[in-house]
Amino acid sequence: MHDSPEKTGSSSSGVELDPEQLSPGALRGLVEEYVSREGTDYGHADWSLEEKVTQVYQQLDRGEALIVFDLELESASIVAVSDRSTSPAGT
Repeated sequence: MHDSPEKTGSSSSGVELDPEQLSPGALRGLVEEYVSREGTDYGHADWSLEEKVTQVYQQLDRGEALIVFDLELESASIVAVSDRSTSPAGT
């Protein structure tokens, strides 16, 4: 069994965090910030904040989204796994 550097803790620019490493309030705040970002696309449907939050929690549970703490900026963000794997630096 082999863990990637992101799973075991750190990479050159950030550290992947498990949702359980955050307090419930901090996780909720991070998810709400993520779903309220300008340009976040949810298609043509109108989703409530609670529905969007639930969708992101499900994506985190399924491993489709990750929480990454940027060591340089000292801030956490949620990224889609597909976004992370296609970016030049893997962040």
